[in-house]
Amino acid sequence: MSTAFTPAPYPVPARVLEPIVAAALAEDAPTGDLTGAVLIPAGATATADVVAREPGICAGLDAFRAAMELTDPTLAVEARIADGQAFSAGDVLATARGNARGLLAGERVGLNLLQRLSGIATATRAYAEAAAGTGARIADTRKTTPGLRVLERYAVRCGGGFNHRDSLSDAVMAKDNHLALLGGGEQLTRALREARARLGHTVHFEVEIDRLDQLEAVVSAGVDTVMLDNFSLADLAEGVRRVAGRCLVEASGNVRPDTVAAIAATGVDVISSGALTHSVRALDLGLDFRLDTAADADGAAQAGGAW
Repeated sequence: MSTAFTPAPYPVPARVLEPIVAAALAEDAPTGDLTGAVLIPAGATATADVVAREPGICAGLDAFRAAMELTDPTLAVEARIADGQAFSAGDVLATARGNARGLLAGERVGLNLLQRLSGIATATRAYAEAAAGTGARIADTRKTTPGLRVLERYAVRCGGGFNHRDSLSDAVMAKDNHLALLGGGEQLTRALREARARLGHTVHFEVEIDRLDQLEAVVSAGVDTVMLDNFSLADLAEGVRRVAGRCLVEASGNVRPDTVAAIAATGVDVISSGALTHSVRALDLGLDFRLDTAADADGAAQAGGAW
């Protein structure tokens, strides 16, 4: 797996990250970890390694650290790799040390986030590598897990992808249901131009179409991006030819690892895929414990992510 992609340049700020992790911890242990309280001595300490069971791209180390530190502020987490970097099966991604009860209580939330975000980064990297050399960018969509959008979009960046609009408030994006209410031809062009006139100069304006015969009415309105939704490869290439650089061209629909290279080769500027966030598989990562107490002098206890 290539490591040529630069890691994400802007991580999620702590003031945004920590409330998300805190809510997950409150859901997982609303009144504390009963199992740890009755089985693990209060003063027991341990060291726990996050170990990859399969290769991938790392994303979410700050989320893992926050899960541990918000559970027990005395815990210490050391990253052994950076977000955006590739790892192999057997690699240690991070090491956490401190109170054993705290480590066990924060384990599941920390691993859940790290596994999901690394899964997103890994999938994105595969798409980005398939499109490499064509000039096409891989982008996510708003099809994210409610409450986790900022983290999942960070993971897309870690994988070498780019983010679409963050929310309905960030940009104008007219889709098929909007166009159905606006008419076609000159009527559509006029409606889009009037809408553009009401926007600030920094607001991006994108319009989705699902037929080539809609293209000219949209592009001639002066939009910033036209999205060609579920077009054949031949129609994508024809759409790029007709646009002729007047705006950006985005392809969406039927985007999979086995189709993305051919889509990129049509000359589109952006390829967006909701599957990067809504259908991704979490990577297999485990937390391997070494108890630092006399009760486990050989240091071989394994939690293995099963708690």
